[in-house]
Amino acid sequence: MRRSKLQVYLEVLDALVFYGPMRLTRITYKANVNCSLLKPILNDLIKNELVEERRLKKNVVIYAATKAARATLLRFNEITQILPIMGLRTERAGNYERNTCCG
Repeated sequence: MRRSKLQVYLEVLDALVFYGPMRLTRITYKANVNCSLLKPILNDLIKNELVEERRLKKNVVIYAATKAARATLLRFNEITQILPIMGLRTERAGNYERNTCCG
């Protein structure tokens, strides 16, 4: 079954919130997204201030979810509990309060 664009964006955000800051390759594994598709998705999320790009060294870049990303996922999960939308709810709903990666 093919995922919608919304599902892919949510899974990228979910991975960053749940697992914390990661490099590009790790995000592809955790969110199950092709690397060539991931970069434009991250650029959109950065533009909307849901993800931030951090440079650790000259050639090392990691991506981290912002507080707005955590709030967005919490709101989305609240909405999907009220209005059950098939196939759009993330697996780790409710774990965002415990994760302090975005801090």
